[in-house]
Amino acid sequence: MSKDLILLSDLSIETIDSILERGQYWSEDNNFRISNTAKVIDNPLVCNLFFESSTRTRFSFEVAAKKLGYHILNFEPSTSSTQKGETMYDTLKTLESMGVNIAIIRTKEENILHEVAPKLDLGIINAGAGANEHPTQALLDLLTIKQNFGKVTGLKIAIVGDIKYSRVANSNIIAHTKYANEILIAGPDFLLPEKDSPLMTSNVRICSVDEAIEEADVVMMLRVQRERHPRKSDFDWDSTSGQNKYFLKYGLTSERSKKMKKNSIIMHPAPFNRGIEIADEIVEDPKSMIFTQVRNGVAVRMALLERALKK
Repeated sequence: MSKDLILLSDLSIETIDSILERGQYWSEDNNFRISNTAKVIDNPLVCNLFFESSTRTRFSFEVAAKKLGYHILNFEPSTSSTQKGETMYDTLKTLESMGVNIAIIRTKEENILHEVAPKLDLGIINAGAGANEHPTQALLDLLTIKQNFGKVTGLKIAIVGDIKYSRVANSNIIAHTKYANEILIAGPDFLLPEKDSPLMTSNVRICSVDEAIEEADVVMMLRVQRERHPRKSDFDWDSTSGQNKYFLKYGLTSERSKKMKKNSIIMHPAPFNRGIEIADEIVEDPKSMIFTQVRNGVAVRMALLERALKK
């Protein structure tokens, strides 16, 4: 059975550490090249199946596969048999029958990957499922944090914005809970997890945006997931005044960034909306790791593609 990556919560700390170690190997410039040791089988075939829009995740997997010397296929849902009613399982079984070794999947459905994975022999990697989890993003975030602090433990992590509907927030909270980090969450009340949410462990504390930003070693800003909101909010997202209102109350403004701890860093999984959750001038601030995260996304996904081929 190939080593799937469905949920970060399925992984032990030892497994996460080994992925980060291999991701670090690939992140180093002198190692960022095709390696014959990466080929567990000859001419592996990888298929990107993105049922939701993506730039960074989709293309970083494509770049990662090509750097490893794997063959990459890009599935187009709008011209596929899924438009004729074909199920996810039947699509994946068809690809498996053609010789595809790894399927990378982004979908709006929450639990479909757990349902189909036991029935298939090809490796499955979750590239974002519903509002549930985005494990590869959390892993590349962990690598970025480790590169900056030399560790992933003993840190205070702030996650600010739309946490309730963010799969990135879910995976990061799960990851930092595993490492016993203190997690500060902040944002509008209707965008925070419910009090009885399994995410609300003893490591998680709700606080104000200013408190989170001033106390944290890592300040992780999140995009508002408007496409997943079941009801209208107090903010008119389509108006400049509504966007400014959110930015002033919950965004990382220049004034707030000046109150951050000396050695703290800024992170964002992107896509970011300048002037809504983060000030334009902060995106490429020296504290910002946003584009380092993108680079590390390729390295970590190289490690995960290798892992998915191992028996």
